Amino acid sequence: MSTRLVVIGGDAAGGSAASQAKKRRPDLDVVMFERGRATSYSACGIPYWISGTVEREADLVARTPEQHRAAGIDVRMRTEVVGIDTDKGAVHWRDLEAGTEGTEYYDDLVYATGSVPMRPPVDGIDADGVYGVQVLDDGVALRDELDSGRVRRVVVVGGGYIGLEIAEACRVRGLDVTVVDKSATPVGTFDPDVGAAIAEAVRCEDIELVLSDGVAGIDVGPDGRARAVVTESGRELPADLVVLGLGVRPNVRLAREAGIPLGTSGGIAVDQRMRTRVPGVWAAGDCVESVHRLSKQRVVVALGTHANKQGRVAGINIGGGYATFPGVIGTAITKICSTEAARTGLSEAEAEAAGYAFVTAAVDSTTKAGYFPGASVIRVKMIAERFSGRLLGAQVVGREGAAKRVDALAICIWNEMTVDEVLSLDLSYAPPFAPVWDPVLIAARKALEAVEADRG
Repeated sequence: MSTRLVVIGGDAAGGSAASQAKKRRPDLDVVMFERGRATSYSACGIPYWISGTVEREADLVARTPEQHRAAGIDVRMRTEVVGIDTDKGAVHWRDLEAGTEGTEYYDDLVYATGSVPMRPPVDGIDADGVYGVQVLDDGVALRDELDSGRVRRVVVVGGGYIGLEIAEACRVRGLDVTVVDKSATPVGTFDPDVGAAIAEAVRCEDIELVLSDGVAGIDVGPDGRARAVVTESGRELPADLVVLGLGVRPNVRLAREAGIPLGTSGGIAVDQRMRTRVPGVWAAGDCVESVHRLSKQRVVVALGTHANKQGRVAGINIGGGYATFPGVIGTAITKICSTEAARTGLSEAEAEAAGYAFVTAAVDSTTKAGYFPGASVIRVKMIAERFSGRLLGAQVVGREGAAKRVDALAICIWNEMTVDEVLSLDLSYAPPFAPVWDPVLIAARKALEAVEADRG
C-alpha cells in the first residue's frame, strides 16, 4: 500500500484528494504542490469579489495552506511541478520565488492541475492589459488593474458563463463594457431561444453585445498595452482592458509529456475510481474527462462541484476505501445581472448529436403566485425523448428565485424519469414560493402533451 502521496495542484480536486487520503490513512506521507498563492478556494466566486459583492479575498478560501498543514499535509506553495517521471515515480519541481529546484518521489500521484483560459491565436493576445480569469491569482491581478483608476472601457472576449459574469462585475463598478462573441446568442450551452432571453437581460444592464462576430486581433499601443479589439467584421472596439471569457481547456501539458494517456475529449482518461492508465497515477478536476450519462460521450466539464467530488473519490481510493464517480449530466447555473439562468441534461443540439429523437416544450409562468408581491416571469423549457417521454434536458431563465428549480429537474434526469412522472411530483406550494401549479409541473404537462401528440 502507498506510503507517500504527491499531489499536483492545491485547489478543489487536489485539496480534496489530499485531505481524504490523509484522513483515511493518518500514516500516509502527503506532499501537495501549488504554484499559486492560495489553496482550496472558490474560483467561481472570483467575479463576485471583483465586483465588490464579496468583500474580502479571504472569503473565497475554504481551507488555507496553514489549515492543510495542521491536518498533516506538507503544502509547498509557489512551487510548480515542471516534470513527471512515471518510470521512477518522481516529480521535478521549481520554487517560483527562490528559484530552487528538486525532485520528490511518490508511491501514488494525483494530477489535479485544473484548466487554463483559452486564448485565440490572434495578434496582440499576449499584450499587457489582456487578462484571463481562471485562478485566484488571475482575479487578484485583474482587480488590481481595475482598482488603478486608469480603466474606463472593458471589452470581454467571449459570452460564456465567465465572460458574462466578469462583464457584470465590471458594469457594477461603473465601467463601460462590451462583450464580443462569435455565436448568435451568448452562453452557447443554452438553446438559442433561451440564449436570446439572456441577451436581452444583458442589454438591459447597459452592456453592449456584439454577436455573430469573432475577434480578429487586438490592437496594441506604443506602450505595449492593448487599446482596442478588432472584430472579424472590421469593427474596432476601444478598450483600456481586455478580458478573455472564451472558456477553458484542460491543463494537460505535463501529463502529455509524461506519457499519461488523454481521452477523446482532450482531458486525461480516467476510470470511475479516478485512476489513469498509468499505475499509481490518479487524476481529478478540470483536467480530466468524464462520461456524460445521457450522450455517453467523453466530456470535459470544468466545474468546482465535479472537481471536489472527483478529488474526494481519488482520495478515498488512495486511502484504502472504495468510491466511484458516476458521471455528469451537464447541470450548470449562473446569475447574469438581474437574470438567473440554468440548464441540465442535453440541449437540442446535444440531443441531436447524441442521436436522440425528441420533442420540446417551453412555458412562461411566474416564480411565485401571480398575485403575490415580487412575482416575476420564469421560462422553463424541457426536451423529452420521442415516444418514451424520458426527460433529456431542461433550461430555466428568469429573475430571482427562478434558476434553482433546475436542481429538481437534474434529479429527474439523473434518475431517468419521464415527463409524466415529473408531472406527478409532489412539489411544495405556498404563494410566496410558487403558483399552485409550479412552473416545473406546467412545463412537464406541456412536454407530455407534445409526447402524446407525437405518438399519434
